[in-house]
Amino acid sequence: MSSTAMLSGRTGTGALTDGVVAVPSYPDGIVASDGRFELSYAELDRWSNRLARMLLRRGAGPGCLVGMAAVPEFETVAVRHALAKVGCGSVRVEAGVFLPATTVGVTVHARREGLSDSVRWLVLDDRETLREYLSTSGAALTTAELGGRRAS
Repeated sequence: MSSTAMLSGRTGTGALTDGVVAVPSYPDGIVASDGRFELSYAELDRWSNRLARMLLRRGAGPGCLVGMAAVPEFETVAVRHALAKVGCGSVRVEAGVFLPATTVGVTVHARREGLSDSVRWLVLDDRETLREYLSTSGAALTTAELGGRRAS
C-alpha cells in the first residue's frame, strides 16, 4: 500500500461522504490506513472530538470556513471529521490565499511560515498543539460546546 491514506470501503451502515464517516457501525473497524498505521472508527471519533474542541477554541463554528494548508492526508481524515462535528467547511490554502471569511486554519510547522498571521492556526505538529491535544477530552462533544446544536 502507498504512503497515501486510503479510506476503507468497509463503512457498515455509516456512509463515507466527502472524507467524513457517519456514525460508525463497527467501532473497531478500520476507516483509514496509510500502510504503516490504521485508524479505527473509535480512534477517529476520539481524535476528531479533540480536534473539534481545539478548533472551537480558535473560533471555528457553524458555517465557518477553515483553511487547510499542507495537512497530511492521514490527518485530513480526522480534521474533516472534526469540522463536520463543529459544522464547518474547509478550503484548501494554496500560496497563502484565503477567502475573507477564513479566520481559522489547520497546517503543519513546515508550512506555517508564509501563511497569514490573521488566521488562528492549529499547527498539528507543534509541541504546544500536542500538549493541548493531550489535555483535551476525546469524549463526545456536548450540545453546550456546540452552542445548543447536536454533533453531526
